[in-house]
Amino acid sequence: MNLNQVTLSVNNMDDAVTFYLKLGFTQIVDTPHYARFACPQGDATFSLSLSTDEIMHNTTIYFEHQALDEWIALIESRGIALLQAPTEESYLWRETIVADPSGNKIKLYWAGENRLNPPWRVEKRYSDLCNSL
Repeated sequence: MNLNQVTLSVNNMDDAVTFYLKLGFTQIVDTPHYARFACPQGDATFSLSLSTDEIMHNTTIYFEHQALDEWIALIESRGIALLQAPTEESYLWRETIVADPSGNKIKLYWAGENRLNPPWRVEKRYSDLCNSL
């Protein structure tokens, strides 16, 4: 099993697309109501869906970059404001926070080995049912 994508609701597609292009993503689908982006490395994607409903912002999306400080300097030079300066978090990630034009919270971070292997990592075992899939 693999995660395919995450879709964020936005209230202005043009503004949202411009924002994510400034972050450095490659747009791979472009319609008036839907846009999809590929990450510069790997095969992860995410998408935007135009919504006329009031958007609830209860989700945070994370994008990882090893050269975090350089990435932050680049996006600030492109006019993206930081909601939080780069911070060494207690969970061993260095991160900053930005928001897209629709108010979606975006965390830009670098965690290195701690992303998948923090000191408090636990090992969960698959049930027999999962092993049979």
